[in-house]
Amino acid sequence: MAASRSDFAALLRAWRDRLSPADAGFTVAAGRRAPGLRREELAQLAGLSVDYVLRLEQGRARNPSDQVVGALARALQLSRAERDQLYRSAGLLPPRDGTVSTHVPPSIQRLAVRLGDVPIGVFTAGWTLVWWNTMWSALHGDPSALPTAERNLARAVFGNGVAHASMPPIRSERGPDASEASIVADLKDAVSRYPADPQLDRLVTELRETSDVFARHWATQSTAAPHTTDRKTIRHPEIGDILLDCDVLIVPGVDLRMVTYTAATGSDDAGKLDLLRVTGGRRTTTALP
Repeated sequence: MAASRSDFAALLRAWRDRLSPADAGFTVAAGRRAPGLRREELAQLAGLSVDYVLRLEQGRARNPSDQVVGALARALQLSRAERDQLYRSAGLLPPRDGTVSTHVPPSIQRLAVRLGDVPIGVFTAGWTLVWWNTMWSALHGDPSALPTAERNLARAVFGNGVAHASMPPIRSERGPDASEASIVADLKDAVSRYPADPQLDRLVTELRETSDVFARHWATQSTAAPHTTDRKTIRHPEIGDILLDCDVLIVPGVDLRMVTYTAATGSDDAGKLDLLRVTGGRRTTTALP
């Protein structure tokens, strides 16, 4: 295990040095010495403390969890083969084929980074949020403040835990029933394609037992509903109501959903997004008309 920890630490340092800060969404200032990501930048991307990343790179932190290794693999924009190598070096089995993938390919991350003015969240087939940008946090609140298991849209909509409590009020122009039905239909489709995934099974079992609304949709939804552009009003605690176009883009080959929010240029809602971009969603003394 000591050699494994040494390999893990070496890989972590090498891949951190390799990743361009610009590809990870950071502004590169003149005179920057670090060839790749700084340690604090990796910690921010992975949702870990800087001290913990330091101890991992020094081989002093033992037995990182599956969730930690997965978060580091996404933050470092590893290929699938590299991700598996990182898991093995940590003494863990890589995610099995036939289970819901949480891997976000580097190309998808680079694309999302280049669309930094748009709130973007990347979800798995089971509607677990695995990647988001700063505008997503400004609009919805920082997902890293939630436990990993609670970063799930179905739990936010149908559950009774912290995910549901932290979700801002959202109204869909399609109505709540259509929006809820599409989430359940997606989960039902995911269960049929990933029958051996234990986390997906636990999620569905939990919601069927605790949510009458989820159970009703589960009993009546027979086919996956295609995603269409929706218009949603999100009540932000500082900015107020923002009406935005919401699109769900399916990423072929990796079974991911990229959710984006946009507003027409020059509209009041585009102005509110601009304000969020400046303030990061924090309280501002600027009065909105």
